Amino acid sequence: MFMHKLKLFWSRHWLWILLALLVVVSVLLPAWYMAGMEASTRKYIIAMNISSLPWGIFQTMVFVGFLYLLQYGGGFSRFKKTKIEAGKVSIRFSDVIGLGEAKREAWEVVQLIKDRSRVNAIGGKILKGVIMVGPPGCGKTLLAKAIASEADVPFLSVSGSEFVEVFVGVGAARVRKLFSQARQYAQAYGSCIVFIDEIEVIGRRRVLHDAFGGSTETNSTQNQLLVELDGLSDAGENIIVIGATNADEDVLDEALMRPGRFDRKIYVGKPNLEERERIFNFYLSRIKYNEALDVGRLARKAVGKTPAEIENIVKEAALIAARKKQPAVSYKEMSEAIERIELGVEHRLNLTEKERRATAYHEAGHLLLVYLTHPTNDVFKISIRQRGGVLGVVHSVPREEIYAQDRDGLYAHIRVALGGYAAEKIKFSMTGEGVSSDLAYATAVASRMVWQLGMGKSGLVGDFTSPAFAASDAFRTRLNEEVCGLVSARLAESEALLRKEWQLVEELVAELLVREEMDYDEIAAFMTRRGKPPYASRMIAEKPLDKAGLPRYTNGEA
Repeated sequence: MFMHKLKLFWSRHWLWILLALLVVVSVLLPAWYMAGMEASTRKYIIAMNISSLPWGIFQTMVFVGFLYLLQYGGGFSRFKKTKIEAGKVSIRFSDVIGLGEAKREAWEVVQLIKDRSRVNAIGGKILKGVIMVGPPGCGKTLLAKAIASEADVPFLSVSGSEFVEVFVGVGAARVRKLFSQARQYAQAYGSCIVFIDEIEVIGRRRVLHDAFGGSTETNSTQNQLLVELDGLSDAGENIIVIGATNADEDVLDEALMRPGRFDRKIYVGKPNLEERERIFNFYLSRIKYNEALDVGRLARKAVGKTPAEIENIVKEAALIAARKKQPAVSYKEMSEAIERIELGVEHRLNLTEKERRATAYHEAGHLLLVYLTHPTNDVFKISIRQRGGVLGVVHSVPREEIYAQDRDGLYAHIRVALGGYAAEKIKFSMTGEGVSSDLAYATAVASRMVWQLGMGKSGLVGDFTSPAFAASDAFRTRLNEEVCGLVSARLAESEALLRKEWQLVEELVAELLVREEMDYDEIAAFMTRRGKPPYASRMIAEKPLDKAGLPRYTNGEA
């Protein structure tokens, strides 16, 4: 172990040691020798050497530079030092907020690294690679650092894009250099972790028949990575490669994913409600915020947000509070931050009174359909202020994570999308261009239900969008008619509800034209005063409860 550490020290600091020896040989020794010469001779020798020194240095640099480029590839295969993190990593699993399932799988990896002697004793093999798959900003890099820190082994971090270069063979040379460093650390410390972010850059499926040869360099880089993962050296160094990708794992080459290379898959997904609340608390602890701020509501409003997006929301809210000269961040600033990130900066347009009223009726139609009928979504805000190219918005998010929406939920999505169209049609007997995106969304959902999910009225089941299915023109016409019928039926339901509650629509529009924006509390208070409590409250009051204390729903109720 001592010799390996000495060897590692020499490989890291050999240049400085040689420079020190060079100074001793070329400066101190000649100075000592010339001290015994006559003054005139000494001055002559010094003058000649100083005058010829620049030209000699230039010639030497040119010669050594070309020799290095020809023999070893020179600086083309060198990594940027800022991209390599070796040695101590101070991230612990306790520092990783959320990611409960991913941390459990990662902890197994830590135990396998720590118990490598026991695994070897029974004839097993230490895992070679772990692939982390998930959306960007969910903590894959942080989790990899935590694995290295908990296992107490060195950590080398690179990006897949660093292996891509215009010069042929550079990618493979960089892979060899990376693993050469990793072997030195593994020999000195018993193990080493190599983390490759964006591994899909060099790990995507190889193109073996490329007419223009553009994929040859990527193929050679990946082939070198495959060889290194196989561990063909006799030393038996314990190197674990952790790859991270935001892309679907199907884009990675099969040879890379086979057993013996990337042995484990860890899915790093978006946080759930409890984890989002903890993440909000963590980032809010870094700023000054109002103690009355309801973090639970923020977590519910941020369904589908990643930890990076939550951090961005908190930072943006702090900037908004600073611009307003507020002493602390409140819920209003947090809400404005979410809208600014998702919809853009608020800007005023010189709308005519007719356009402004049409926008108010349009958004009121959306709101009532969500508030009164949607089984999974809540309305967190309604606004007729212009942001991001839209004249108004109803901010609606699920009350909790929905991973597989059922028929009733999809019906509700279509009804809500058509609510604005229906409200404009009832009030003005015509609609404007603002309904185009709503109609496109409603048609897309209905088309998916009929063509792919087997939810059409005819009962036909199958994915009729598959290239393997050859549908006749008559069959396609039949399915398209079902899509139109499904959309028309939901539109009729939307219109019926709005006509029944039209007085409520008029009162909401009048309130909205004055206030322009209403948050969840204001919406709930407005509706409750008119005998319309939130959907969840009505269901609990009207439905019998099951053993878990939740309201029973029957299929088709919404």
